[in-house]
Amino acid sequence: MENKNEPLRYGSPISLALSIKVAEAAATEADAHGWPMVIAVVDSGGHLVVLHRMDQAQHGSVLVAQQKAQTAVDFRRPTSVFEGALAEGGMHLRLLGMTNLMPLEGGLPLVVSGKVVGAIGVSGMQSTQDALVATAGVAVLTAAS
Repeated sequence: MENKNEPLRYGSPISLALSIKVAEAAATEADAHGWPMVIAVVDSGGHLVVLHRMDQAQHGSVLVAQQKAQTAVDFRRPTSVFEGALAEGGMHLRLLGMTNLMPLEGGLPLVVSGKVVGAIGVSGMQSTQDALVATAGVAVLTAAS
């Protein structure tokens, strides 16, 4: 029986083909809103598999999208968890001392069969909009299951 308190386990790295589908679904969502964004997909080891920069996406979003994806896979949770913790203040502010996380919404783990196979990171608009686009990418995994 699976313990709900245990963190998700890492699985085999996401394939290039599936990474492209995830990025394309996210780009389609961003395009539907007219949002120029950068979408990064990393595998379960944190290695970049796909980087999709839409026309007119701000240059700074290239690195931010990658950092959001890296944070989501490294910590096996959405980056919104860290954004929320910082908003609470207090002892959570020590997160600002960590150099290996991006505490902005828009990074989500990619989970297949209960295991983290990678992550998606999206940047270019407000973090809530980034998260909406990332969620569209994650939905590909649900449809494929």
